[in-house]
Amino acid sequence: MTFDTFGLVEPLVRAVREKGYKIPTPIQSATIENVLKGRDLMASAQTGTGKTAAFTLPLLQRLAGNLNKNKHPKVLVLTPTRELAAQIQDSILTYGKHLDVSSTAVFGGVKIGPQMKKLRQGVDILVATPGRLLDLHGQNAVNFKHIEVLVLDEADRMLDMGFIPDIKRIQSRLPEEKQSLLFSATFSDPIRTLAKTMLQNPIEVNVAAKNSAAETVQHHLHPVDKKQKSRLLSHLIQEKGWTQVLVFTKTKHGANRLVKDLGKRKICAMPIHGNKSQAQRTKALADFKRGKVDILVATDIAARGLDIVQLPLVVNFDLPHVAEDYVHRIGRTGRAGNKGQAISLVSADEIKQLQGIERLINRHLHREEVEGFEPDHALPESNPIVKKEKSSKITKLPGKKKSNRRSRWSKRTNQRRNRTASGNK
Repeated sequence: MTFDTFGLVEPLVRAVREKGYKIPTPIQSATIENVLKGRDLMASAQTGTGKTAAFTLPLLQRLAGNLNKNKHPKVLVLTPTRELAAQIQDSILTYGKHLDVSSTAVFGGVKIGPQMKKLRQGVDILVATPGRLLDLHGQNAVNFKHIEVLVLDEADRMLDMGFIPDIKRIQSRLPEEKQSLLFSATFSDPIRTLAKTMLQNPIEVNVAAKNSAAETVQHHLHPVDKKQKSRLLSHLIQEKGWTQVLVFTKTKHGANRLVKDLGKRKICAMPIHGNKSQAQRTKALADFKRGKVDILVATDIAARGLDIVQLPLVVNFDLPHVAEDYVHRIGRTGRAGNKGQAISLVSADEIKQLQGIERLINRHLHREEVEGFEPDHALPESNPIVKKEKSSKITKLPGKKKSNRRSRWSKRTNQRRNRTASGNK
């Protein structure tokens, strides 16, 4: 299967080709055709599997040749963080560069004035974080009446960050007749409850075992006493010549403290977390990508959605409280088929978190003590793991009976596709 298989218009196929992609990923293969048909959908896929393109490409196809006469957005993409909003906007610009489709991303932490000005100029696709979107709507800067598609990305993270009430307020202001797409790394009971209020007769797509880790990532574990973690990390960075390393800590205070410790050892590091302004976070990420900063120290919420091409290494300075976050963390590396490494520095008091992670990913992490940093407090042995099977399926879920609008929209989409294709011959 290639991207031509989906019947995408030539400008989209050309943009994909220029990006260097030839074969769709599993989530793209399972999603694009259903979105093009106008189906509601809930999809689960691990981080780094091409999920953003899975909904961006068919939505751009929908808008191709369909001029926005009223300047109001037709597609609304909701996302939990500023970084992920910016990443999705970048994808829209990349894949839609040969199309006459306008888009913008709005989020908090920056001045609202320029965002209002952009919205007044008119956009086809609006990418937004919930809080800033409600602010803009409250100031009559955005009109929801013409929304045809709602995309809820990272729904599980929305839940974790307490955005569900905002999501429901936004949803109540949108047209009832629309296509809705929900993407989540996990389908917990609260997410399924939310889906029932959003989706009609949805297709459920699962392209990997629940919370599975990418096979392109190698896992390593170094047992170490907690008080020696900072010194061990500095040793590994200097001894192995590491550059462009993403390091995770549990807390914002811990991230700041680690950056300070690394700085004392002449290692250039920057923190990225919720207490930093958007300008500070953007600059830290830009400096990291350009190689001006070797080490980026992040908390889980701040790092969700970071798009760093070919990141070679992720370090878990602290193990996460929630096992699923381990998968999200290491999903920053080993993306798009590239190899990656995930290294965890684990102290004896983190054994419960370690066992939860190992059960989740179906494997024991290989332990290797570093000479000179052998722990005084031994890390207990892990419990045996009962292997679980992987799954890959597309399922039609029960739901409300849909109107004929889906078939009418699908027919209009095909007509526009044919007109666009004829014009490019």
